[in-house]
Amino acid sequence: MAWIYLFVAGLLEIAWAVGMKYSEGFTRRWPSVFTLVMMLLSFGFLSLALKRLPIGTAYAIWTGIGAVGVTIWGIFFFGEAAGALRLACIALIVAGIVGLKWASP
Repeated sequence: MAWIYLFVAGLLEIAWAVGMKYSEGFTRRWPSVFTLVMMLLSFGFLSLALKRLPIGTAYAIWTGIGAVGVTIWGIFFFGEAAGALRLACIALIVAGIVGLKWASP
């Protein structure tokens, strides 16, 4: 169950990071509220995952899911660059996430 909590926490991290973009520096009310709620939920699920998983592994995977997800979101919805080097680096992050999962209990 801890891995599921960690995955959900990572998805919620994507949500709050994207929400920060839409909140325009916390100057827009509802995107700001959404961002704060997603932050609290993300941290909550991360804390549940940390009951069973090593902190270094869980934190690295949580931030990795967030980094990859937000980058992909930026490419598809904000028109950010999707060059070969950028995509290769994202692939390396994904490989690191998978490697940490395989190496963990």
